[in-house]
Amino acid sequence: MRETPELELQPLSEPKPEMRLHHRSLLPPPSQNPYQFQPRLQQQLSRSTTEHPVWKKRQKLLLLFLGFCSCAAIPGLIYFIYHNHQTVTPCVSSACQWASARLSTTTDPFTQPCEYFRFKCNSDRHLRENSGRQTGQDIHDHTDNYVETSVKSERRGTNEGKEEGRLMQDTVLNRKDVLLQYFKEILEINDRLDSLAVQKTKGFYHSCLNTTSIESAGTEPFLKLIQKLGGWAVSGQWNKTDFNSTLSLLMRDYATFPFFKVYVGKDPSDLSHGTSKRYIEIDQPDFLIPIEWDNSTHKSKAKAEDLRPFLALCQKYLALLGATNESSMIHVGTFLSLSSELAVASSPQQYRLLKGQLNQRITIKELQRRAPAIDWLGCLQSTFHPLLLSEDNHVLLHNLPYIVQMSRIIIKWLYIHELRNSGPLHTFMFFNLMHTLMPAMDSRFSETAKNFAVALGSTNEEIPRWKQCVLEMEKGFDSVLMHLLSKMVSRREAEKIIQNVFYSFKSKLLEISRTDHKSLEFVIQKVFSINPKLRTTVEISTEAELELLFSKVTVNTYSFFSNYLQLLSLMQKRRSKLLTAQSDADNMLSVTPSLLGNELLFPMGVFVPPLFHPTYPRAMSYGASGFLIAKDIFHLLLPDIHSQSKTVQAVGECVWAHYLSVTEKAGAAEGFSLSKVQQQEVWVQYSALQVAMKAYHKSLNEQPADTSLAGLSHTRLFLTSFAQVYCDVDPYNEFMPLESTFLIAVICAESDLCPTTLQCSIKAHQNSSQIC
Repeated sequence: MRETPELELQPLSEPKPEMRLHHRSLLPPPSQNPYQFQPRLQQQLSRSTTEHPVWKKRQKLLLLFLGFCSCAAIPGLIYFIYHNHQTVTPCVSSACQWASARLSTTTDPFTQPCEYFRFKCNSDRHLRENSGRQTGQDIHDHTDNYVETSVKSERRGTNEGKEEGRLMQDTVLNRKDVLLQYFKEILEINDRLDSLAVQKTKGFYHSCLNTTSIESAGTEPFLKLIQKLGGWAVSGQWNKTDFNSTLSLLMRDYATFPFFKVYVGKDPSDLSHGTSKRYIEIDQPDFLIPIEWDNSTHKSKAKAEDLRPFLALCQKYLALLGATNESSMIHVGTFLSLSSELAVASSPQQYRLLKGQLNQRITIKELQRRAPAIDWLGCLQSTFHPLLLSEDNHVLLHNLPYIVQMSRIIIKWLYIHELRNSGPLHTFMFFNLMHTLMPAMDSRFSETAKNFAVALGSTNEEIPRWKQCVLEMEKGFDSVLMHLLSKMVSRREAEKIIQNVFYSFKSKLLEISRTDHKSLEFVIQKVFSINPKLRTTVEISTEAELELLFSKVTVNTYSFFSNYLQLLSLMQKRRSKLLTAQSDADNMLSVTPSLLGNELLFPMGVFVPPLFHPTYPRAMSYGASGFLIAKDIFHLLLPDIHSQSKTVQAVGECVWAHYLSVTEKAGAAEGFSLSKVQQQEVWVQYSALQVAMKAYHKSLNEQPADTSLAGLSHTRLFLTSFAQVYCDVDPYNEFMPLESTFLIAVICAESDLCPTTLQCSIKAHQNSSQIC
C-alpha cells in the first residue's frame, strides 16, 4: 500500500548570527499553499467606488468579504488535499530503477523490533566491553561490516545469521567502498569516444584484472629487472654496482625507499605564519621485519617471537626466485641482521614528537655532513627530476638520530671484507623492491605474505581483486580518474545540497547558542565566515593536458608488470610536481571535507550513487549524502563542542535514556552512563540527522515537487536512506555507543513526521513528553 506524502513547508531566510531559534521542532510549521489569490483581491479592492450608490458599495464590500473568506479557505483545502490524498510521483530514471531494486533488498527500520537496534556496528562491541558479551572482530579492522556477520551468527547459531550478515554487507553503504565501486563501474564502461589517456587508464585496469597473464609470466619479469639493475649476489650474477647509483635508481624509477622514506609536505611552523611552502621530507622507512617498541629502554627491537616466521618468509621468497637453499640461508641471514640493526635505531612517531625530533629543518649540505653514507643531493635530484636542487635547499627531517645511525650502519656493512661478494646492502634493497612490486607479481608471493600475516595473528579479510586494482591506480592514474569523476558528478545539485546542509547547520548552531551564547560566540563568528563549496580538480582538468601527461605511457593489456613500472614512473612525476604546486593535490579517494582558510571543501567522491544522483528523489540524496555531510561538518567545525555547550550532555543522555528504555525491555545489559566523548558523538549524529532533514525541507520549500521510490512517502524514504549509511566507517565510530538507526525511533517519537509508527516505538516504553 502506497503512503501519502507529508510535506511541511515554511519560508526560510538566511540565518544571521544575532538570530535565535525559538522552537525545537525538526521541521517548521506548514506554509500557505503557493497558489495565492491576494493579488486579484487587491485589484478588486483598489477599484474606484465613487460611481456607485452607498448601498451598492456596501453590497460590493460584503461580496468581497465573502469572496475573501472563500479564498482564504481554498489554500487550506488545497493543503489538506495535497497532504492527505496526493499520490507520490515515482522516479523512473534508470538510476532510480537500480536504486529501487537495491532498496527492496534493504531492511526497513520501520518494521523491525527493538532487537534490531541492538546488534549493529559498534553497539555490539560496546555491549561486549561493558557486559561481557562475546562477539566477532572489531569494526576498525574491516570496513565491510564483517563484525555484523559474526555477531548474528553467534547469537543465532544458524545459517540464517550468516546469510543476513552477507546481505547486510551488500546493502550497507560505506562511502569509501561506494566510491571505489563507482570507479570500478566507470573503468568497465567501453566507450569508443574515450580519449587516449582514458583508454590507457582503462587498459591498465583490465591488465590488472588479467590474472591469467600475470600467473603465466611468473617471476621472469622481476628477474629481468634485477639483471637490468646490475644483478644481485643471490643469483650469482652481480656486477657489483655502486651502492648510491642503485639506490638512486630505485628511488627515481621504482618508488622504492629501503633506508628512509621521502615525500613532500609543509612545515607546520610556516603554516602558523601564513606561508605554505612545500619541502622534501625525510623519515625512517617502513621496515619489512616486525619490530616493537620497548618503553623501559626507549628502543625498538625485532620481535623475537616473529623472527622464525619472518625467516621462513624470506626463504620462501628467495626460493620462488630460484635461489638454492645454501645461497638462501646466507643472504636471508645477512638481511635479518641488517634489518635488525636499522630497526633498533628507529622510534615511534609519538616518542619523536615528545623529543622534538619532528620537522627539523636542515640543508642538504648539512645533512650530507651528518650522514655521509648517502649521496643526498644525487638521490634527491633523481627522485624529483626534472627539478633542480642544490646543497642549500632545506629539507625536513623527522628522525635525525635514525638518519645518522643509518649512515654509520651502511658504512660498516659496505666495508665488511668477508661480505663484499655477497652484497648484503644490495640484497636488502632488492628485497624492498620486490615488496614494492609484489602487487604486479604472481599470486605465490601474495599468498606467502598472507600466510606470514596469519602466522603473526592477522585476521584481515582478503580484498577483492578489482578493489586492489582501483586502489593501485591512485598512485599514477588519479588525475584521469578525477577527470572522469568530475564529468559524472552533477555539480549544480551537489552544490545545492552542500549549501542547504550548511545553512541548516548554522541554524542548529544558533539554536544551541541560546543557552551557551558566550562560550559559542567565537565559534559562531568563525562558522559564519566560512564558504562551503564543492572541491573540483584544478591541477589537471582538460583532456588536452591529460593527453600530454600520458603521451609517453604505453599500456600492454597482457603485461601488468610492465604497466605497473610505468605506474611508479607516473607516481614519481606526481611527487615532483607536488613540490612546486600552488595548491594541494586532490585525493581521488577522499570522502570527507577539508578546511582551507575560510573555504570548506567537499570532495566530489561524496556525490556518487547510491548515496547521490541528480535524478534520485531529493529525499534519498539528503537522507544519505546530506546526513554524512552534516556529520562531517559537526566533526570538523565543532570538535570540542562538549566543553562549550551544556546541550550536548543533555541531548546525549536523553537519547541514551530512550535507547535503554526499549533495549532493556528486550533483554539488554544493565544501563550505564556515557563518557563525554560518547555523549558528544550521540549528539553529533542526532543533530546531523536533524540538520539533514531540515536541509531537505528547505529544498522542498524552494522546489515543492519531489519524486519517490517504492511508493514510500518522502520522510520515510529520507529515513530509510539514512538507515543505509549507519555503518559508514570514520574515526569517530568507536565513540558511538548505540546503533545510529535507533535515532529514527527518537525522531519519530518526538514529532508527527513519520507517517508509519515504528514497531520499536519509544512512546510505548517511555513517557513521550521527554523530548531530546
